[in-house]
Order: sequence, then C-alpha cells, then structure tokens
Amino acid sequence: MQQIKKIKFIFALIATILLTNCSGNNMKPIDFKDKKPRLIIEEYLSGNVKAWGILQNRSGKVTRQFSADLNGKWDGKQLILDEKFIWNDGEIQKRQWKIDKIDEHNYEGTAGDVVGKARGYSYGPTFKFEYVLLVPVKGKEMKITFDDWIFMQDERVAINRATMTKFGIKVAELTVMFVKD
Repeated sequence: MQQIKKIKFIFALIATILLTNCSGNNMKPIDFKDKKPRLIIEEYLSGNVKAWGILQNRSGKVTRQFSADLNGKWDGKQLILDEKFIWNDGEIQKRQWKIDKIDEHNYEGTAGDVVGKARGYSYGPTFKFEYVLLVPVKGKEMKITFDDWIFMQDERVAINRATMTKFGIKVAELTVMFVKD
C-alpha cells in the first residue's frame, strides 16, 4: 500500500512539474507591435547605460544583486555591446555582445559565453532575446536557456525580466532596471 502511495505521489509531482513548465508564457513579441514607446534596441543601447538587478532562485528568494555598466556602439549593421557586471559578492563579469540587425524586427547575437546564436525579436516597446548561456556553477559550466524580455518605459528607462531554464524547468529569474545616460 505504501509503495502505491509513493508511486501516486511521484506521478502527481511529475505531472505538476510538467504542467507548470509546459503551460508556459504564451506572450509573443508581436503582441506589442502597436504599443508605444518604440524600443529600437540598437539606439537604446548605444552609448552608456547603467543597470541594477537581482537574481532569484526558482522559489523566488533573492540570491544575488548586481550593478552593471553597458556601453554600445552601433555601426548601422551591428551593435557591439560591452557589459560589466559587479555582483554584491565582489565577482566581476564581462561580456561583449555582437548583435546583428537582420530586418526591422529580427536580430541575431553572439558572445563568448553564448552557445550558438542568440535570437532577438523587436516589436513596439519590447525586445525579446532567446539564447543559451554557459553559466559557471561550482567550478563547472552549465548550459542555461534564457528567455529574456526588455520592456521600454520611456526614452531613458527599461525593465528586463529573464527566465532561466534547464531542461525546460525554471531554475532562476533575473530582474534588471536599465537607465540610459
């Protein structure tokens, strides 16, 4: 009898995990096509942008905080974006993105710790970036999938929400506030 209860419990747990992770967020960048203000990512991230953020584990507990300096240069076809993150535990991370504009709404990006190419989509005040990042965890690099959304508030302020998953299961969330100089 105990064995059957354990099996039922495990089955219910697996079903709950699958349902909560597979139901997902059906929000799409195109849903924002007629909204304002228009976020043109290569314009917003050109020059100096300051950022502050928090990292939360899958339970919602804040595990780390950071500030960041971003500096972008747009040449008409490609945005080179240098990022410097200063974490509250003293760690400093640097990343350089190379983001190509494919057309009015589509982008592709690369960075040293990104697996393959990032895909970007821009509509209205939103920019969605999807990519796999190599994240250092306990001396190893783990591939984490990012579903990254930036929402422009006005010409200076944007808010970023990123969901981080592994095997389709949420492992963390990142919230960032950007302020353009």
